[in-house]
Amino acid sequence: MKLGVNVDHVATLRQARGTGYPDPVVGAMLAEYAGCDSIVMHLREDRRHIQDRDIALVKEAVKTPFNLEMSINKEIVDIALNLKPHQVTLVPEKRRELTTEGGLDLVKGYKRIGRAVERLKDKGIGVSLFIDPQERQIEKAKKMGVDIVEINTGKFSQAKSAPVKRKELKKIKGAVKAADKSGLFVAAGHGLDYENVKEIIKIKEIEELNIGHSIICRAVFVGIISAVEEMINLIR
Repeated sequence: MKLGVNVDHVATLRQARGTGYPDPVVGAMLAEYAGCDSIVMHLREDRRHIQDRDIALVKEAVKTPFNLEMSINKEIVDIALNLKPHQVTLVPEKRRELTTEGGLDLVKGYKRIGRAVERLKDKGIGVSLFIDPQERQIEKAKKMGVDIVEINTGKFSQAKSAPVKRKELKKIKGAVKAADKSGLFVAAGHGLDYENVKEIIKIKEIEELNIGHSIICRAVFVGIISAVEEMINLIR
């Protein structure tokens, strides 16, 4: 099982004071040094944390695959087409949300999302779709021609009671098995931390976890290298 480290919140600290530090590109290099398998950055339309210079520099600075999270906004898609990261992960995006609130609706947005997927794949960019754990979403993803889906673990991660957590975990397991059976590479992420990840890593069909907030929070106290190494040890 691979680990992608999202370094967005290194940039959140920087933007809070409008300084030039801490630099998320340096954070990405340290995460790579610690042994992660990919670097994740989300270039939001409002540029609340990651900036255009960050994605340009990180593509040159790290040797591990760079996964650019993004909406299907035309400006953002055009930036990705010029940058040509190893992979993009398409996610829904709302201006006022604190973090991504749910997966893409591939049923309602099939044509719009499909056009973005086609443009990106034509440039040789790998495309992943961030979706809720629902079989109908997986069926649409397969029909759209992507090779990767990332299953949203947000509701599981935020569950306040054991029954709700079990219910959401069951949904994730079902979706993961369906995606794997369809021949898709299966990733998962959103809200995972050093405790709840222990249930997710038992699902053998998941091939990659993408984790950011909890790792950067831990890094405030122990440093990025130690925080990433600790998560890798849990996974492996």
